[in-house]
Amino acid sequence: MTGFGAGRGEASGESLTVELRAVNGKFCEVKPRLPRELAALEPELLKAVKARVSRGVIDVFVRRESGSARGLSPKVDLALAAAYAKALRELKNELGLAGEPAVNDVAQMDGVISLGEIAADPVAAASALQAALGSALDALEQMRRREGEALARDLLARLAAIEQGAREVGRLAPLQVEAARERLSQRIAELTRGMPLDPARLVQEVALFADRTDVAEELTRLASHLEQARALIASDLPAGRKLEFLVQEVNREINTIGSKSQHAGIASQVVDLKAELERVREQIQNVE
Repeated sequence: MTGFGAGRGEASGESLTVELRAVNGKFCEVKPRLPRELAALEPELLKAVKARVSRGVIDVFVRRESGSARGLSPKVDLALAAAYAKALRELKNELGLAGEPAVNDVAQMDGVISLGEIAADPVAAASALQAALGSALDALEQMRRREGEALARDLLARLAAIEQGAREVGRLAPLQVEAARERLSQRIAELTRGMPLDPARLVQEVALFADRTDVAEELTRLASHLEQARALIASDLPAGRKLEFLVQEVNREINTIGSKSQHAGIASQVVDLKAELERVREQIQNVE
């Protein structure tokens, strides 16, 4: 399921913000983006996200705030400064110049003073990240829950349509046996040209046809699969992969019913059932 969540955490001078963006995915794939100085926190971040999200592609953006501008601080290269000072003195002595190199002279030399990232306090940064990530995950779950409720309503409606179609197949199934009896009687009458018809033989052939076209077992299993799907949808636990399995089983039963059927009405219902099931299959790709 899709969703967005953001959070902010502070601890001992460290301040972090976290943004989560989730899109549909068959598995759980977390893509963290942290500042270089916080790279060591990536394993804990992955563990925390996967503990609460079981499916989807989740982009995690971590930003570090600092009291100084842009999170940078000045750094002095003392060895380079000493080399510059020595060079200036040598230049003074060689040319007979007056005065000593001043601090400002050395400080303005290239590379003596530079801006660098402030080192992170690992303990404080980890604590701030935990707080920010927790808030972001809470917001993400809330948004995904609202989407999940809408998906549940849609899926339940489609499962009800499949159940209604299965009931219609159950109603039509006995009719195809009676229709087969009539067709067989007419065909035998045509072939025997008025000769006496053996009722026992006709009953035997009709019984064989009824056995070949019996879909009672398939309808029973189909009803069981639909009931299990409803229970998964009502559960608070992740259900996407189990629903995918049940959809495969429902599709198997519908295909078997279609292969056994020799009734136009049942064939039409099978087409409708497969179309509705395909909509369910597409929708559960969004379910965690």
